[in-house]
Amino acid sequence: MSKLRLLSWNVNGLRSVLKKGFLEWFAEESPDILCLQETKAAEDQLPWELRYVEGYHAYFTSGERKGYSGVALYSRWEPKSVVTGFGDPRFDNEGRIIIADYEAFVLLDIYFPNGRSSEERLEYKMAFYDVFLNYIDELTKQGRHVVICGDVNTAHTEMDIARPKDNAKFSGFLPMERAWMDTFFGHGYVDTFRMFNQEPGNYSFWAAFGGARQRNVGWRLDYFVVDEAFRDNVASAYILPEVMGSDHCPVGLDLALPD
Repeated sequence: MSKLRLLSWNVNGLRSVLKKGFLEWFAEESPDILCLQETKAAEDQLPWELRYVEGYHAYFTSGERKGYSGVALYSRWEPKSVVTGFGDPRFDNEGRIIIADYEAFVLLDIYFPNGRSSEERLEYKMAFYDVFLNYIDELTKQGRHVVICGDVNTAHTEMDIARPKDNAKFSGFLPMERAWMDTFFGHGYVDTFRMFNQEPGNYSFWAAFGGARQRNVGWRLDYFVVDEAFRDNVASAYILPEVMGSDHCPVGLDLALPD
């Protein structure tokens, strides 16, 4: 069996995190695949040291709106193919999606929308969720395995948020968003972190004010998810809360694949 280590991190600005030791952290962790969300930059806005990391193929996508959204993928292996959307123009112009085909699985690196700013954005978020779920359901119907990672922008259960009652009326923990998460996992997908850890107090996002991180008043918004048939290939899943530089921390997944 071959071991594969994947990390995913909402960096809240790739150029910003570069100044906080990102490349040193990347070199030390040395994952096989690194997925980033909320890069807030087009590829041509990034310095060369972020675009060309030795030993990695790098892929970037950004939205039409400058300094907003954006995802990136660094991979030791060149995927069979890479696309940057679901094929739906409503959702493909915000730079939220990189889909890489590794033959053994299809990797979806996604920065899901935030629904807090307006009712319209909440509707957009829920529609994005539905298009995403249809997309991965089609892949699994074709017999493909999927690995999904990124900032889902919803805490699933009360165990995944420090203050559930205080946040029950805010996007990110609304009943309709949590019900969609139930539907998502009910379609045959596995929250890999919960395969290994059923404890509360494990979060991947903390508000950048009020000492939330120091007090661990957080949300678990960042996930690695696989299809049920791929479950036995999951060796470990974890959160790296000690890694600083963003209001999110990285999450990880170790896979065991047949040689």
